[in-house]
Amino acid sequence: MLTTSSALKRLNSLRRLLGVLGDRGDRKNGLSVMASNEDDNNTTNEDDQPFTPWAVSVASGHTLLRSPQHNKGLAFTEKERDAHYLRGLLPPAVFTQELQEKRTLHLLRQYEVPLHKYIAMMDLQETNEKLFYKLLIYNVEELLPIVYTPTVGEACQKYGSIYRRPQGLYISLKDKGKILEVLKNWPEKNIQVIVVTDGERILGLGDLGCQGMGIPVGKLSLYTALGGVRPSACLPVTIDVGTKNETLLNDEFYIGLKQKRATGEEYKEFLEEFMTAVKKNYGEKVLIQFEDFANHNAFDLLTKYRTSHLVFNDDIQGTACVVLGGLLSALKLIGGTLSDHTFLFLGAGEAGTGIAELISLEIFKKTKLTVEESRQKIWLVDSKGLVVSSRKDSLQQHKKPWAHDHEPVSGLLEAVKAIKPTILIGTSGVGKQFTKEVIETMASINAKPLIMALSNPTSQSECTAEEAYTWSQGRAIFASGSPFDPVIYEGKEFVTGQSNNAYIFPGFGLGLIMSGAIRVHDEFLLAAAEALASQVTEEDYAEGIIYPSFKNIRKISATIAAKVASRAYEYGLASHLPRPSNLVKFAENCMYSPTYRNYR
Repeated sequence: MLTTSSALKRLNSLRRLLGVLGDRGDRKNGLSVMASNEDDNNTTNEDDQPFTPWAVSVASGHTLLRSPQHNKGLAFTEKERDAHYLRGLLPPAVFTQELQEKRTLHLLRQYEVPLHKYIAMMDLQETNEKLFYKLLIYNVEELLPIVYTPTVGEACQKYGSIYRRPQGLYISLKDKGKILEVLKNWPEKNIQVIVVTDGERILGLGDLGCQGMGIPVGKLSLYTALGGVRPSACLPVTIDVGTKNETLLNDEFYIGLKQKRATGEEYKEFLEEFMTAVKKNYGEKVLIQFEDFANHNAFDLLTKYRTSHLVFNDDIQGTACVVLGGLLSALKLIGGTLSDHTFLFLGAGEAGTGIAELISLEIFKKTKLTVEESRQKIWLVDSKGLVVSSRKDSLQQHKKPWAHDHEPVSGLLEAVKAIKPTILIGTSGVGKQFTKEVIETMASINAKPLIMALSNPTSQSECTAEEAYTWSQGRAIFASGSPFDPVIYEGKEFVTGQSNNAYIFPGFGLGLIMSGAIRVHDEFLLAAAEALASQVTEEDYAEGIIYPSFKNIRKISATIAAKVASRAYEYGLASHLPRPSNLVKFAENCMYSPTYRNYR
């Protein structure tokens, strides 16, 4: 028989474990399930007695079927159907999760329109969470373009029409002065990652206002599927401060505030209230990822909050990481070191300057050059032509470090001829800018020109894979932001590498979480890029690909997470002590499993 002291010890041990696993809000919703914990290894207490780490009681079988976190659909066994009042609420057939996955994939493939597949996937996420993630994890190459770019762009454009149920938290100007109360309305309490947008610059599609919610939802789906962060720890947020999109303002079905976008002090005060409320509600270690903010706000927000919050801007830093990773791996195909090459960017916004800065930091780290000298190898072209020193007085602050001494040059083709770059990178957000003349000129200068057309979605890509390979006579090394099918040129197949941020941010975020990092250091970004480059195989290089296969994305994410966590420990920015001896294995063990639990 247990003594009162032993019983209290057991109860406290259980409470601590519940705190680690997270309060999923199940008790609040009246839902209760008894489950075994086969996919967690936390099965012993202080007396080495196995126990179920979470246990609540079911109000009714119908409630269980309505809970996406716990619903297994036709995978409930005969015993589970009897034990949890499901008899008659389901057809008599019993499917394994693998058969459910096969059936759902078969149904998805019947849709010819990508947006219809997107809607079906979102419906699945809202009805059977584990099946959704199992489907995405094990079919990532096929389904990533559906839940993420390019289809998510169209989904955001039509979000008002396809909106079914809330998938995240909407915080509008109506909530000014009570944002903390709004955050507390979210049912999950132990949040580790927030992806937030204000919808002003969604991909290359412009201001979509409140309809930008598709981006945080999609990004956090990948945090779980690719990085293993548990779904209940993820919070998508849209900050609605209005929109300057006249089409939306005149659309009777628009789901956001119908007013002009707030700017200036009103905007800054609202964002300050949000950032303060997030830190107060979720603590110092919650990761806040800024997504698709316009240039003029993105840089200011990152600069302002990087010293007081754990913040990361995927458009500036995530894009820079994945591109730098591709450049480092591409060196094996084009030769030399980074410092041996000359870079020309089309686009001088947050993506372009973010990539340029990280390249210069990597060159600085690996050579005796100063950061300023490293920057001299990188040139930018914006809407007014080559960014040069004579334009400094009229340039935005983030462009000034890249204004080098050179006579004015009006367009991209003229800049290519003048600068003679070995690497051409497009971040303009405007399609068809890498013309035949531009590609042919790059090919005339370089035996193997590296062309990176990074703008999303596909319609905004600077050129297609077919154009890059054809116009360079099959000599280009090509990577794009959106996926392209393989290209046959003169009997040879060329496979395109996709410079997709999904390579970086899920593993990067996992590394921050598992180390308990309190700030993001630039060294973390370099570590992530180097870890990505290290995952490219000889088989990939043989096909001319500079990025690894997405089939191995969880292994890639674990490697990136381990490298990021390692730097956090080295720089004294980690709070989870002691440091695990094997960070890669620790990362893999931290990852969420989509396998169904067995209910008692």
